[in-house]
Amino acid sequence: MNHFIDLTLSGLSSGAVYAALALSLVIIYQATRVVNFAQPALALISVYIAYTVSQATGNYWLGFGAALVTGLVLGAATERLLIRPVHGRSPLNAIIVTLGLLLVLQGVAGMVWSNEPHSFSYPLDYRGRFSASDWFALGSVAAAALLLFALYRFTPLGLRMRAAAFHPEAARLSGVRVGLMLTAGWAIASLIGALAGMLAAPPFIFPNVLDAVFVYAIAAAVVGGLDNPFGALVGGVLIGLCLSYVSGYAGPELTTLAALAILVLVLSVRPDGLFSRPTARKV
Repeated sequence: MNHFIDLTLSGLSSGAVYAALALSLVIIYQATRVVNFAQPALALISVYIAYTVSQATGNYWLGFGAALVTGLVLGAATERLLIRPVHGRSPLNAIIVTLGLLLVLQGVAGMVWSNEPHSFSYPLDYRGRFSASDWFALGSVAAAALLLFALYRFTPLGLRMRAAAFHPEAARLSGVRVGLMLTAGWAIASLIGALAGMLAAPPFIFPNVLDAVFVYAIAAAVVGGLDNPFGALVGGVLIGLCLSYVSGYAGPELTTLAALAILVLVLSVRPDGLFSRPTARKV
């Protein structure tokens, strides 16, 4: 029983990370119908900036703040400089751009910080059954989700962002700066991705440290529904719990296969994800 409880707590902690990264994917997909394959690379650069700032100042939280700001700026710059020029053409163009950016940024990280692992500390004490770092992961992802919900539901900015995503022509006729709203969406998504990177990276960072996390985040987003932020959160927790049980009872080498099996099973039953609903959309 104790083993099951340990696996459950571990799954909740890792699931929070998958949920955060899945949420960042869903925000962008809702707005532009693009799966941002560059998201782990944007998060990676943010984490490396945090590492550099922390090493220079000796303060983890200054690095943490620097990572979030870096994610915000990188997301906005990616949409404005790389995605917008190909927006409105074939969706494949934007996907190829994000895949190319993924490879470029991982290569840049290796050249600037080297491909060798660097020690990267946890935000809080990581020892114990459910450590302070685990609580911080759950709390920070929950706080990010609540703030995002409040932004979309109760603020004029959130209303304009939703209008720009689902009815861009009508929004433009109403005076909404659709391009600016899309940029804001990318920036917010990248900020949440940077948070996920900061939670997933310890204890060591290297250019490919977030690759596996990204695979599980995509699985979480698809399981929950690429059009549903709430589904991304639930999907992340479900994937985290399932992979923790598989790792604990069957062996860690089967976790990737288990994620694929869950993905295939859900897509066979609910192709749009567990929480997606058909939505009329103007493009």
